[in-house]
Amino acid sequence: MIHQYKNNGLNIVIDVNSGAIHVVDDIVYDVIEIYEENDRDTIISKLENKYVNEEIIEVLDEIQELIDAKQLFTADEYEPLIKAFNQRQPVVKALCLHIAHDCNLGCMYCFAEEGEYHGRRALMSLEVGMKAIDFVIKNSGSRKNIEIDFFGGEPLMNFDVVKEIVRYGREQEKIHNKLFRFTITTNGVLLDDEIKDFINKEMNNVVLSIDGRKEVNDKMRPTRNKKGSYDLIIDKFIDLAESRNQDKYYVRGTFTHHNTDFSEDVLHLAELGFKQISVEPVVAEDNEDYALKISDLPKLYEEYDKLALEMIKRHGTENDFNFFHYMVDLKQGPCVYKRLSGCGSGTEYLAVTPWGDLYPCHQFVGIDEYLMGNVDDGITRDDIKEEFMGCSVYTKEKCKNCWAKFYCSGGCVANSYKFKGDLNETYDLGCDLQKKRIECAIMIKSSLSQI
Repeated sequence: MIHQYKNNGLNIVIDVNSGAIHVVDDIVYDVIEIYEENDRDTIISKLENKYVNEEIIEVLDEIQELIDAKQLFTADEYEPLIKAFNQRQPVVKALCLHIAHDCNLGCMYCFAEEGEYHGRRALMSLEVGMKAIDFVIKNSGSRKNIEIDFFGGEPLMNFDVVKEIVRYGREQEKIHNKLFRFTITTNGVLLDDEIKDFINKEMNNVVLSIDGRKEVNDKMRPTRNKKGSYDLIIDKFIDLAESRNQDKYYVRGTFTHHNTDFSEDVLHLAELGFKQISVEPVVAEDNEDYALKISDLPKLYEEYDKLALEMIKRHGTENDFNFFHYMVDLKQGPCVYKRLSGCGSGTEYLAVTPWGDLYPCHQFVGIDEYLMGNVDDGITRDDIKEEFMGCSVYTKEKCKNCWAKFYCSGGCVANSYKFKGDLNETYDLGCDLQKKRIECAIMIKSSLSQI
């Protein structure tokens, strides 16, 4: 399978199955475009009015060399692995601890319903948190590295318990030869020097929620009394990012139909000095006024292109920055399992509610049919686990012949369920944006390699 596109003056050809990426001239691009459906004589005949015959023949020989080297038109070596893939015995290696089903903001697009998750407001107790640590140790097998993400609602509303869970985890990792990698996601309203110092000591990563420009952020991320949150957090976020040497954090925003010029929000954050930035499309039902629409796509594509060109321009200068969705590893990439199945939700990654219930991920919390068990009894619904284990890019009809499948791993299953009611379906608008981001990411790396 081949994917071809033009961007920033480059002709880019991707061999999907091998992952090989080629930046080619016009004649090679045109020959590859008709190569599979035509024999050599037909290709020469179709292109002889545009190129010299000898050049076409030379290109055909070069393409054959790439085919022989398994860098072009390669066979799919992953699909035969599906049987073994479905028989794997995954271990739990990551938990999303819902430390607080409560929040001090009232974000308009919040899938967690301001922290309530289709249920009640609650804070996780230390007892439940300790049981979650015990659960993941017991179910992680021989795996040493384990990730624990403190999530909400707003985790800092239950910060004392966060500290005690981390303390307990550090004790247990010595006993069981494990290594916990703690992360936290916060809106920053309660952030102070004490919390900052603890985060810098114990958290491998921190996600700082802000949508970009003040007017954009305050429209979608107001406080409970309907006032803007930007001025409450911006100086604290700048300070925290600097205190972490501009590493191991992200400022993470959401763009909506109200700010389809989202590149301006990314650049606003970059101008403030942030080096690690993620601004992502909202996922919302069509009836919401802030929901992205198919008619927004041309503008959004334009914004992704604009952002990519700006990043190339800034590369290697003091005002460069990383954009999460453009960080694609073209040399090695994720392992085979990750390429086929994605994030590992429902198998390797689980969410834990304040009262200890287990769900496939944070976006399934509160959906009764996906309640998998609890920290006392463990996973009691193996059928749910098996359903998630069975998901791959080969069980999703729309993914089978999609060029981007090994980059996105089939996309977010929670979004598939939300919009189509089926884990093996796809969230189409999300797919369109994902493919554009991948194209831009590859273009950036290709362009920089030409410098």
